[in-house]
Amino acid sequence: MSSSPQSSNTCSRCTVRERAICQALCEVDLDRLNRLGRRQTLERGQTLQWQGDDSLLVGNVIDGVLKLSSASVDGRDQTLGIMFASDFIGRPFGQKTDHSIVALTDAQVCTFPRSAFDEFARDHPDLEHRLLERTLIELDRTRQWMMLLGRKSATERVSAFLLDMADRLGEPAGGDRPLRFTLPFGRQEIADLLGLTIETVSRQITRLREDGVIDTPDRRGVVVLDREALEACAGVG
Repeated sequence: MSSSPQSSNTCSRCTVRERAICQALCEVDLDRLNRLGRRQTLERGQTLQWQGDDSLLVGNVIDGVLKLSSASVDGRDQTLGIMFASDFIGRPFGQKTDHSIVALTDAQVCTFPRSAFDEFARDHPDLEHRLLERTLIELDRTRQWMMLLGRKSATERVSAFLLDMADRLGEPAGGDRPLRFTLPFGRQEIADLLGLTIETVSRQITRLREDGVIDTPDRRGVVVLDREALEACAGVG
């Protein structure tokens, strides 16, 4: 993992500024926060923070995909959620972290010392409010994820996963152009995330393609041809 201090204008050039919690700050306050931060590069498979460690850093995902996971007492790994560009990571206002943060792809994150960020947030109510909003959104996503893994069939899991990827990564549909996106990782990683085998994931994707619900123009490209049908397969809508 490599890291470097923020330059004086890093925030003004940040690609996720308008979607991250920093959006709530004026230019002067943004510059103050910028001076606290560091830009870090993670390689695929690298762990940014381990479950049970002291909560030393928080930050924004700038690029790439990370997962939150928790290990059971017998060593099994349970995925708690997936984080994308502009998502907030880490445990502010807490001494310990209850999950690990692992890079599923090569990624870039903008991190801040947790104690310094906590102090800064206390002095900026708008930032605290945005942080609370994000926390509640992530709580809802975690609940949905646990429902996905615990109660849904293989068809529902894969369909719900594709819907989530479409909403987070998809290029907006328009006119005769359907919504499309590129999966950031392969089918083995999808299988691991969903608690399925790679063969099951492949069968479900093939079935959705043959039913005209999606198209897969290449190994990672997905085109949503019939969103209502995909929602029905996911057990939502």
